Amino acid sequence: MYTPLPEDGLRAQGARCMDCGVPFCQGDTGCPVRNAIPDWNDLVYRGRWRDALTSLHATNNFPEFTGRLCPAPCESACVLGVIDRPVAIRTLEQAIVDRGFDEGWVVPRPPHRATGHCVAVVGSGPAGLAAAQQLRRAGHSVVVFERSDRVGGLLRYGIPDFKMEKAVLDRRVEQLEAEGVTFRTGVAVGSDISAAELRGAFDAVLLATGATTPRVLAVPGADLAGIHPAMEFLTQQNHVGAGDVVDADRRITAAGKRVVIIGGGDTGSDCLGTCHRQGAREVWQFELLPEPPRERAASTPWPLWPMQLRTSHAHEEGGRREWSVSTREFTGRRGRVERLHALRVEQGSGRDGAPAFVEMPGTHFTLDVDLVLLALGFVGPERQLADAFGIATTPRQTFATDSSYATAADGVFAAGDARRGASLIVWAIREGRDAAAAMHSYLQARAGVAANESSAQSVPSGSP
Repeated sequence: MYTPLPEDGLRAQGARCMDCGVPFCQGDTGCPVRNAIPDWNDLVYRGRWRDALTSLHATNNFPEFTGRLCPAPCESACVLGVIDRPVAIRTLEQAIVDRGFDEGWVVPRPPHRATGHCVAVVGSGPAGLAAAQQLRRAGHSVVVFERSDRVGGLLRYGIPDFKMEKAVLDRRVEQLEAEGVTFRTGVAVGSDISAAELRGAFDAVLLATGATTPRVLAVPGADLAGIHPAMEFLTQQNHVGAGDVVDADRRITAAGKRVVIIGGGDTGSDCLGTCHRQGAREVWQFELLPEPPRERAASTPWPLWPMQLRTSHAHEEGGRREWSVSTREFTGRRGRVERLHALRVEQGSGRDGAPAFVEMPGTHFTLDVDLVLLALGFVGPERQLADAFGIATTPRQTFATDSSYATAADGVFAAGDARRGASLIVWAIREGRDAAAAMHSYLQARAGVAANESSAQSVPSGSP
C-alpha cells in the first residue's frame, strides 16, 4: 500500500533540490520529456502549487501517467544522488497533477481559432494522445482511430489496474474530448478503413500504433495450449477488470496454477502482480541475463541509467525469481503444456568471438507448469500497416522517418514506439509532442503554398 506524502513532506522534498547549474535530471539522460524539474521543485517548496502545475504541463501533457508509470531516470540522474538519496521527483510530479485535478485547475483548453486542417492519429497510446492534444490546441481538427473498444492503448489494456487505475486515464480522455478531439474506437486502419481512404480524407496522418509485435520463443512445444504472450494475458485481465465478460473457454487465469513467467522486465513484473491477485498456486519468473548487482554497476556511472537490481512491489508480494535461465523445450499431453525444460547459462563468446550465452554443464532441470507467460519484449509495430501506407521500415522493424518524424509517404508521420521501438512512456509523450510540432509546420507550409498558388491565379493577365 502506498499513501500520499503529507504536504510538509512534499515541500521538504522540493527543498532538497539544489537548483544545479547543470541539472542532469532535465536532459535526455534524465528526462526525455524535458520537464523543468528544478523549477517545479522550488514552486512546491514555496507552496505555489498552481504555478507548479503550469510548469509541469508546459512540457508534459500527462504527468499523472508518468508520475505513476515512469521508472524515473530523472532520479537516477539527480546530482544529489551522488552523495545521498535523490530528490523524490516522481512523487512530486504525481502530487502536483493530482492536486491540480482535485482543485479543478485542470480544465479543457480548446483552440481559439480553427486552421481548417484535418489530422488523423492512428493509435491512442501516450504518443497518440499527446500528439492529438497538441495538434488540437494548435487549431487543427483531430480524429484518433483506435482498433480496441476503448481509448488508451497499452495504458488501457497493458497496464494493470494496481499500477494505474483507469479512472486516471478516463479523466484525461474526457479533457481531450472537451477540447474537440474525436475518438473513433473499434476501427482498425488497414482493414476497416484503408490507408488510401485515410490519406484522402485527412491532410496529415500520424502513425502512433506502438510496438505491438511480441518477440517469440522459438523452442519445441512453444505452440502448446497454456503458453501465451504476456500482453494477451494482461489485456484480458484489464477487460475483466472493466466488467467485460470473457468466454470461459478463452479465459486465461493463474488461479490455482503453477505459473512460469519468462522475461524479467516491467511486463514480467506486471504479469507477476496479476498472477498474485488471481490466486496462483506458485509463480516463477525466469530471466536469461545474469542477476544485476545490488548497487549501481561501474559500467553505468552517474548520471547514466544504472545497471542494478530492481525489485517491484510485485516481487515483494511473492514468487521465485531466477536468473541465467534458458528455456529449451515445453512438453505436455493432449496438446497442453505440462513441463518446462531449461538449463543455466553464463555469458561468454561464440565461435566468431561475438557475445553469446554458454550452457553450464549439468544444469538441466524440468519444472511442472500449468501456465506459461512470455514477457520477452516487442520487435516493432505490425508490418502490414507499413505495407498499407507504402513506407519503409528500419532494421529494428520500426517505421522509418526522417528527423522531422515524416515517413517517405507525403503527409504521413510516425512517432512513439512505432518509430523508435519499445521504450519508456516519457519517450512516447516526447515523440508525440515533437511529431505534432513537425506536422503543424508541415500543414502551415502546405497552407502557405496553397495561398501563394491562389494569389497567383487571381493576378490579372498583364499585371507585373
